[in-house]
Amino acid sequence: MDTTTSDSAPTSTASTTKTALPAPLTLPVVLVGVVLVAMSISGTAVALPNIGRDLDTSGSALHWVVAGYNLAFAAMTLVAGSTADRVGRRRVFIVAALIFAAGFLATALSPSIVIADIARIVSGAGGAGIMAAGGALLASSYDGAARNRAFALMGTMAGIGIAVGPTMSGLLISATGWRGSFAVFTVVGLLIALGATRARESRATDTRATDWVGSVLFIAALTLLMFALLEASALGWTHPIIVIAAIAGLVALMLFSAVQRRSTSPVLAPSLVANRGFTGWSLATLTTSIGFLGVLVFLPTYLQAAAGLSPAVAGVTMLLLTAPVLVMPMIAVTLVNRGAPAHLLILIALALVVVGNLWLMTLSAEHTVALVAGPLLMIGIGMGASFGITDGQAMSLVPADSVGMAAGFLNTLRGAAEALVIAAFSASLIGLLTSRLGDSTDAAAVSAGDLGSDPTAELDAFTWSWQMTQLGVGALCLVLSIIVARLIFSRASASQHAR
Repeated sequence: MDTTTSDSAPTSTASTTKTALPAPLTLPVVLVGVVLVAMSISGTAVALPNIGRDLDTSGSALHWVVAGYNLAFAAMTLVAGSTADRVGRRRVFIVAALIFAAGFLATALSPSIVIADIARIVSGAGGAGIMAAGGALLASSYDGAARNRAFALMGTMAGIGIAVGPTMSGLLISATGWRGSFAVFTVVGLLIALGATRARESRATDTRATDWVGSVLFIAALTLLMFALLEASALGWTHPIIVIAAIAGLVALMLFSAVQRRSTSPVLAPSLVANRGFTGWSLATLTTSIGFLGVLVFLPTYLQAAAGLSPAVAGVTMLLLTAPVLVMPMIAVTLVNRGAPAHLLILIALALVVVGNLWLMTLSAEHTVALVAGPLLMIGIGMGASFGITDGQAMSLVPADSVGMAAGFLNTLRGAAEALVIAAFSASLIGLLTSRLGDSTDAAAVSAGDLGSDPTAELDAFTWSWQMTQLGVGALCLVLSIIVARLIFSRASASQHAR
């Protein structure tokens, strides 16, 4: 087994010595699971119009077909990772794939939007287990440069899933209908579960009881806080339900923190969060996700409304953002395995994301495609490089018994970032449009690309709202990047002194 180390830390703190090569199917099964989960995250929105017509629904109820999945994914990933450490990473992966498949089957057979929303929540919980247990399987099966390559491939598969998800979902819906498209995901999920039976089982050597109190508190905290943010744009921040949900979520989060400090088998070990290097790499993946997701989800609507592009041409334009995510993970990890400092590469990636988002403040209804080409490439390259190195570097700093927890934490950050960024980006656009147009109904319509009786004024307002939102996103990414640099460089400096 390759034991080349990264520049972040000695491998002795990351894993135990492997006594055998990993089972041949471990890597391909995990990678197929990752791409399937990523496709289900980015592609489901394409089915919403068909689902709405078939189930005679719209508005918030239809919105939760996507939001419910994202919420369950974010809330369950950390719990799934910690559970995998205790009861077995392969076992949790298989059960999660079965839950994922069952949720998609229930969605395909749903007679009402309520059943569909519940089924999507089930699928999200299964997807969380696939990502967390899959990352833990790779971390426990590979060392050094081999581990870096495995996680780079995992990042590449996630990028492929995000990039092709909308296109593949559209093709499946055209060929089989929206119910048939969900049935296809069911079949692939079952095949993943079957393939995972050939992987080698691993678990933590310390198998104390699961911290159920901590698990419930964490799920409750994240669910309440994300519900408040997702529904605030519709109900208003001062609505009693939103206020109660936000306060209850914060209280649950504080209780969770207190419980974890006293638990003998915490869901999220305080020592993991206190690890400056691991926290720095975790914040790096959070930062790139923030800079990437809002553009990925909302720019196609602007391109169609402002530049008059067809959906197909807008999708091709978005390849400037998504194509680099397909190739950069392996380029980045190859550079690290050949001796390039990983902490310098991630800072370059973060700088590209920050500059790309701030550059999008030049967005205009004229020459739109030319104006966005440079920023999209920068953000895509930064995101792709981050996919290639952050997980491997973070996991190299984690004890072998905690790799499931660590993988769960990383994917929780990604899942939470996805749901929160989409909600916050939408709320920002609609809020800014409302301040310009003076009518929340018109603002919501414009944000969806529906220009009304005064298209020139509405397009100007839409462009200004985009520019101001990008200023906020770019500034947030800049602040987080500075924090990441401080954490990672302090860790790298400490490692050098230790040698």
